[in-house]
Amino acid sequence: MQRQSAGDLTIGVVGPHELVERVMLSGTSAAGPAATALPGTAGGGTGSSGAIARRLVAAAYRDEQEAADKVLRLGPVVDVCLFASPVPYEYARKAGALAGPATCVPLNGSALYGALLRAGHGDTYDLARVSVDVLSRSDVEEAYAELGLTAHSVHVREETGSAATLAAFHERLWRRNETSLALTCLNSVAERLSAAGVSVITVRPTISAIRAGLRTATLLGTQRRLEEAQLAVVVVEVPTLRDTQRRSAPRQSREELRLTVHRFLVQEAQRIQATVSPMGDHCFHVTATRGSLYPATDGFRVPPFTERARAGLAIALDVGVGMGRTAQEAEAHARAALGRSQSGQRAGMFALDREGRALVPAPRQPTLPPQQGRPKGIETLSRLADKLAGDDAALVVDAELAGRLLSVTPRTARRLLRTLVDEGLAWPLPPSRTPQPGRPRQFYRLIVEKLDRKPAR
Repeated sequence: MQRQSAGDLTIGVVGPHELVERVMLSGTSAAGPAATALPGTAGGGTGSSGAIARRLVAAAYRDEQEAADKVLRLGPVVDVCLFASPVPYEYARKAGALAGPATCVPLNGSALYGALLRAGHGDTYDLARVSVDVLSRSDVEEAYAELGLTAHSVHVREETGSAATLAAFHERLWRRNETSLALTCLNSVAERLSAAGVSVITVRPTISAIRAGLRTATLLGTQRRLEEAQLAVVVVEVPTLRDTQRRSAPRQSREELRLTVHRFLVQEAQRIQATVSPMGDHCFHVTATRGSLYPATDGFRVPPFTERARAGLAIALDVGVGMGRTAQEAEAHARAALGRSQSGQRAGMFALDREGRALVPAPRQPTLPPQQGRPKGIETLSRLADKLAGDDAALVVDAELAGRLLSVTPRTARRLLRTLVDEGLAWPLPPSRTPQPGRPRQFYRLIVEKLDRKPAR
């Protein structure tokens, strides 16, 4: 998937439903209409930060361990990820799902002060005997010092963990009478502790903390945009066209091959919105940006154009990529990278950054685990397709029509249609605008091509 608006800075908000909703509302309070959320996400919105047009895309989950999966589903749709708390951020980071910039809403400032103030209201709890999870010891001691309290008997678990692990940490201290209150950063932990009879207060992000997280995410996303806009030059040489003392191909065949390579490079450059210029008899220059070259090189892991030229034209290309502040600097770095590759020195490092250093590719982003067997929605899609006619118009349904065809309630049909969208078996169409009040009807285009139907004999 590609970003829906090249001009907007897109921020993916990842977290539990209630926190994602707070972040989304905070992001939309400044200005801008609501934006459409991704299939399977909680919602969307737009906001502004100075002159930067900002768009928020929600990716809510029910369990913290789903954070990595949500980040992978967002993919290249977002410029930066903003996690609603440090917990999902750590899960996604440890899973290796963060291929781009990411940050989280801080809970160590106003959020922690707010929780301590709620706990201290009414003298119900002894703040000197408290257990705290996720936050660091230094953050807790700093907050206590600001409030004029001592933190010597405060128990802090800095490591993140599952809800069961963190709840056991708090409950064990409570049973030993070493604490009077548990401060947790996870709602799931708070629910477990409340069910066990342990006094607990959840550390929730304040509006100021959410705005601080949005500002940080905006800065990180803007920095990434600037990095992607760096000028890049690709120097392409065709060894077959290079004259040698031993042999030289006939001029007519050489010219025909040069035009063929030129035509090939122009077609490839159009894919990445770049330009091509011939330089001499056997050399070409491709002017692009770092961002446009990223997908063409699989994240700067393979040289651009070489595989397609070998497969389509049966010729080899020597390629060097260089970044720079000016076109001259980028070309110099590209020629230096090409020289390394041709000499056999670190042949895998075919690209140099604007400082002239080898551009080390980022770790490969893990893919979603393949589903075992047929997707769950195949049966639903098959039942709907069997009850509809074969023309394209009949392949569009909404919740009410799907409910009648499947003999279920519209609410259940709406859930089944969302499952089809998540599994790539249906496309959500733009909501229809009608003069009647209320929510516009959401239609879905069924992708019956995914069904394994045998042709009739």
